[in-house]
Amino acid sequence: MRLGLALGYWGRGPARDHLDLATEAENLGYHSVWTAEAWGSDAFTPLTWIAAHTSRIRLGTAIAQMAARSPTATAMHALTLDHLSGGRMMLGLGLSGPQVVEGWYGRPFPSSPLTATREYVDVIRQVLRREGPVALEGRFHQHPYRGEDGTGTGKALKPITHPLRADLPLLLGAEGPKNIAQTTRIADGWLPLYWSPSRTDVYQASLTDLPDGFMIAPMARAKVCDDVAEGLLPVKAMLGFYIGGMGHAARNFHADLMARMGYEAEARRIQELFLAGRREEAVLAVPDAFADEISLVGPRERIAERLELWRKGPVTDLLLTAPDPHTLRVLAELGGQ
Repeated sequence: MRLGLALGYWGRGPARDHLDLATEAENLGYHSVWTAEAWGSDAFTPLTWIAAHTSRIRLGTAIAQMAARSPTATAMHALTLDHLSGGRMMLGLGLSGPQVVEGWYGRPFPSSPLTATREYVDVIRQVLRREGPVALEGRFHQHPYRGEDGTGTGKALKPITHPLRADLPLLLGAEGPKNIAQTTRIADGWLPLYWSPSRTDVYQASLTDLPDGFMIAPMARAKVCDDVAEGLLPVKAMLGFYIGGMGHAARNFHADLMARMGYEAEARRIQELFLAGRREEAVLAVPDAFADEISLVGPRERIAERLELWRKGPVTDLLLTAPDPHTLRVLAELGGQ
């Protein structure tokens, strides 16, 4: 099981410690570093900055949002950064949810998310293979565009720049069972949002007949500390925000996932409190047990013991949202690579 560093996205301003953490992770032998985006900083620009200051560590987006760019634009980002970094790029994509797609990007959320994802991936694969002009008569993506509001003069094109690798790894952030199952068929890896090493049965039906080399790369908060309850507070804050605020009351994929993991009543209560404006109460309503089982928090000995659970499952890459160099060093010493 390889270790990665998940930096996420910026908050109010630039995260000034991200570059230091990324270079420390490379020095410690971490396999990868990952950036993300929501509705603030983008995923590719910080990753390019990190690429310029490192030489070996793999570079991934976990995740870049599909609604933010056409699939050809995303492919351009990926092939460009792959060249600039000497073949270190890994492209992680996610569809996000209706709240973000329609509220931030001003686009309709696709009526068939599976089809939209499949078409998006198809176009990117065509760009990276560069075997001919990109052509797709899809339900959500058409290349060239032939809609009634178009000019009818669009031309099928292939990239001017030759991609460095046709097999640049492409991973998907999928949450629903059907979406996860499709991911195993069309992508090179899966980026779970929450992973509990003691509840792998939640995903078992979707992960049958995995192809060779398929990556399973969940994120987990890691923090070496004496007080477990205090160390879990950032995890609970994240869960409260995602489960309570990242979606509509009637359609929240994160809350649905928590429910499938055995915490349905708690998930609905978190939603109820958050949407009522009682955000602090929503965070406190997150069960410590759930926050703990998807994290690696506590003294070194406790983390070492719990890390063994992660090694026993199908996880190939553990992406740590580790907030400090000491935690990064401890996890490296514990032999997560």
